[in-house]
Formats: sequence, C-alpha cells, structure tokens
Amino acid sequence: MGFTIGGIRGRGLTERRPTRRARASECTAVAEYTGLWGWDVQAGARLLRGECSCDRSDCASPGDHPLDYAPVIKAGTTLDDVTTAWTQTPGATLLLPVGDHFDVLDVAAPAGHRALVRLERMGLPLGPVAATPDGRAHFFVAPGAAADLPQLLYRTGWDDAELDLRCLGAGDYVTAPPSEVSGQGPVRWLRPPTLETAGRPPHARLLLGTLAYVCHRSAAA
Repeated sequence: MGFTIGGIRGRGLTERRPTRRARASECTAVAEYTGLWGWDVQAGARLLRGECSCDRSDCASPGDHPLDYAPVIKAGTTLDDVTTAWTQTPGATLLLPVGDHFDVLDVAAPAGHRALVRLERMGLPLGPVAATPDGRAHFFVAPGAAADLPQLLYRTGWDDAELDLRCLGAGDYVTAPPSEVSGQGPVRWLRPPTLETAGRPPHARLLLGTLAYVCHRSAAA
C-alpha cells in the first residue's frame, strides 16, 4: 500500500477543515499523481491565519514544508487507499518529492513563460511545467539534473553568468496543483503532465541553454 496510518495526528490542520467537495478534489488529484503519473505525494503544511499548521512556534518555513508525521503516499496507490490516507490530514497541501521521478528547473515566471514559448517553437521535448503564485516557473526534467547542473552550465557556457536559475533535486519538494503556496494562491499547470512526459521528462541539457539565455536576457533588461 505504500504508507501506514498509525500515529498520524490531526493537530492544527483541523482548524479549517476543507469542504467535502474540496476534499474529494484533493483525493482525486493525489490519486491522479500516484496512479496515473506514477509520482509520490507528501502531505504538506499550510498557513492558518498567518501561522503554520505544523504548530511549531519556531517554524522556519511557515506553510511551505512536509508534515513530518504524515506518510508519503507512494506511486501506484489506489484511490481507496489515497482517500483513507488523505482524510487523516485534512487541509494539507499536495507536495511532490523531487529526485526520484524527476528534478525541477526553477526560474522566474516571466523568464519561464518566454522560454516556454521558445522551446515550443523549436520543437524541443518538454515535460510538465508549473507556475507558482510567488512568481516562479517549474520545468520538470529527468532525475539527476541537480547534481549535474554545474557541469551542464559549464558545457553550455553559462557557468560564469549570474542567472536566476536553480535546480531542485533529492530532498526538495514542489507544491502541486490545486494546492496553494503559503496562502498566496494556487499552483497551476502551464503544461500539464501526460502519460509520456510524466514518466519520461526530458533531460535538463535539452532545455538549459534556452532557459539560461532567457534568464540572462531578462536580467539584462
């Protein structure tokens, strides 16, 4: 089944329980990520009246981190099992663990939108692309990109440039639609996952040159 429910605590998440329709929508989204796209999902904290639902007074990332008492719902989990697990963390955000199934190239949203248009016109392979309400664009790429990023930038001649570009890898998480980021609004797909792109996102080297160029031009402008 991929998870255990024993010991899960409801804690602060119960202060604002989502509606039945919202819970059903979240369960459907989690089941889609695990069952259709083959990704793991982790329940995450959210902001409640300006405070993190983890109830830690010294929380370093309010509303933007995994809930340490919630299990990872593994790829392949059925809808019934997803529903059972997700009802234990009402109001949690949907987080996707990075590193196993994909890495993420993270750039500023304006540069990401322009790069996406260029990449589509060039006919280059693209994986899922998401936009966050805090002004970032996430390009899903094959795992291992975070470790290879310095070498990839060197090979493409961008290692000395100051770029608003980073790569998320093992140990990182991204918030998935339809969840919100720190109460700022929902994440949305610019390019939703498909059966082909979810399981086989492109290698970062295929996108990096265009992304780096657009980020550089954006900074110069």
